[in-house]
Amino acid sequence: MIRYAKLPVGFDLKKMQAELLTAGMEWRPHINTYHYTGSWAVLPLRSPGGDHKNPVPDLIGESEYRDTIYIKQFPSVKNLVLTIKCPVMSVRFLNLQAGAVIKQHTDAGLAFEKGEARLHFPVITNPDVEFYCEDDRIFLNEGECWYLNANLPHRVSNNSNSDRIHLVIDCRVNDWLAQLITSSENIAFKKEVVDDNLLNMIKHLRWQNTVQSNTMADELEEKVKRLTAENAGAQ
Repeated sequence: MIRYAKLPVGFDLKKMQAELLTAGMEWRPHINTYHYTGSWAVLPLRSPGGDHKNPVPDLIGESEYRDTIYIKQFPSVKNLVLTIKCPVMSVRFLNLQAGAVIKQHTDAGLAFEKGEARLHFPVITNPDVEFYCEDDRIFLNEGECWYLNANLPHRVSNNSNSDRIHLVIDCRVNDWLAQLITSSENIAFKKEVVDDNLLNMIKHLRWQNTVQSNTMADELEEKVKRLTAENAGAQ
């Protein structure tokens, strides 16, 4: 499982920063108030049905994604989207204001392995912003592009006196994006481990001693062998 990867996708940082400062727009509070303290605001540039008042990406819905009225004020974003050669769903600016904290949470199903990928483009940030994937801090610098596995526990703290603004684009994985992510020179994987739960499951299946349970136990034992070999090779 891929935890995160830095991608070679460039954009016009200075132009995007200038557009953020000059555009007239209405930021909307992020609706998941349970997951954060302070102020976390959203500006939808592409949303289900093109609704500019909808801050929710609605990844599991059936609505067609369309540009909102705000994207006209961001030519730099439109140009960036054109360089992304996979189906683009939600496009949003997310503003984690000074002193705000996003609590640890997961975004279920939003992962490369499940066919969807969230790309972060830091537009305005600073070293006092701390982003963690599980317990691993990732340094997301202005002008970069990162795939972040949102299906894993992650959290953010803006410990600075200024806002942190990311452009966040949700995509469907195709061959182009898969190649881009898997060939990254800065990529981190989550290793599976052999734990007591897995071993106890095998023991319980053997105790049942049915054709189906023994087949499942055989498959799990093969998995244990594979993980043991992989972990030994990584040491």
